[in-house]
Amino acid sequence: MVLSIKKTALKKKLDYHYKYFDYSRISPDPLEFPHRYKNFYDIEISAFISSVFAFGNVKQINNSLEKIHSVMNNRPHEFVKKYTLKAGLKKFENTKHRFYTTEDIANFFSALNKIYSIYGSLKYLFLLYYFDKEINLKNAISSFSQHFLNIISGKNKPTNGTRFMVPDPIKGSACKRMNLFLRWMVRKDELDFGLWNEISPSQLVIPVDTHIAKICKQLKLTKEKAVSWKMAEEITEQLKKFDPDDPVKYDFAICHIGMRKLKL
Repeated sequence: MVLSIKKTALKKKLDYHYKYFDYSRISPDPLEFPHRYKNFYDIEISAFISSVFAFGNVKQINNSLEKIHSVMNNRPHEFVKKYTLKAGLKKFENTKHRFYTTEDIANFFSALNKIYSIYGSLKYLFLLYYFDKEINLKNAISSFSQHFLNIISGKNKPTNGTRFMVPDPIKGSACKRMNLFLRWMVRKDELDFGLWNEISPSQLVIPVDTHIAKICKQLKLTKEKAVSWKMAEEITEQLKKFDPDDPVKYDFAICHIGMRKLKL
């Protein structure tokens, strides 16, 4: 593919910032938490928790994650394996995050306990719905989210909080936090772990939040006005012109340029 002069200049800028935002510039970001661990399961669980709580301002996010990792005694896999809802309601009685209630958080961990007991890991549950021929992970995310919501809710009606934990791209959600988690698990570099190597990075979709949306509108990488799955797909397809095998590698840099109010 031959890029125009403008696109070539933009690719150079994006590649520069991708290299600039290495591990030394990770802070402040919820990705700091899974980087505390070496074990596959600890990383996977910490990463999923960190992504699910990644909304609001970054200080608030990291404060909540610090509290949760402290409750887990910084042993995520052991905590999840031994978890009971009764004990969890007590452990998390003073823990809330925006509109996640104590009960939402306690039930979230109960769902994780069931998933690790039945499937062994989040990866193996996700892979039940993954097909390598699909252009991206939309359908896999949708099925995974529905499955997780069924586990977390049981016979009860899902709360607004639990519904927000696992949104559905088929219903139009940009699924920023799920796409963030998948980026961390699938891609491999200084920042991302590459633990789910069954999935191709080319199938990832960029995690779109207000920072990504604002900058990508300025760069004319999207014509969409509202943050949505459609916007996320459009931006991803545009980024594939710069790197078809790994379009989402630019996510961290674009997001932090927006967060830190830097110039691209």
